[in-house]
Amino acid sequence: MAVKQLQPIGDFPPTGIFRRLFAASYDLFLLIAAWMVTTLAYLGVHIFIYGEPTAHAQAEDQAFVGNPSLTLILLLVMLAFYTWFWTKKGQSLGMQAWRIRLQQPDGRTITGRQALIRLAVAQASWLCAGLGFFWQLWDRQARTWHDIASGTQLVTLPKGTFKD
Repeated sequence: MAVKQLQPIGDFPPTGIFRRLFAASYDLFLLIAAWMVTTLAYLGVHIFIYGEPTAHAQAEDQAFVGNPSLTLILLLVMLAFYTWFWTKKGQSLGMQAWRIRLQQPDGRTITGRQALIRLAVAQASWLCAGLGFFWQLWDRQARTWHDIASGTQLVTLPKGTFKD
């Protein structure tokens, strides 16, 4: 997907840590809902193929917990969720609610590669007890690890600037 100039154009302030975390929490609820629908579809297909008695017995034995196929599918759903929103409009639904935009420093949409790097480093940030997120408190440009690694930035849009 080709990058495009995001609207509105301007020099917007970096997004603070609390606004980032609130938007991430909002998106997490949406992602969990997508995972639930995906899991329901996966189990429906599994029941269709193997039959209800076999699927029920597998569920009783907790065969679906940590299932590699389901885990891979859920990972792909997460990648698609964030990559699609970020590369298309620079905003996920949670970011729209909190007036946050993800962009390249010149105000253009990010690439798929940048989105994947951002996701991977954000996961590492969480695994380090959130240090990668709190890094913005010390960084002069208020960047997190995933901002730095992906060459992207989160900015806060002023009120009333939602245009396509």
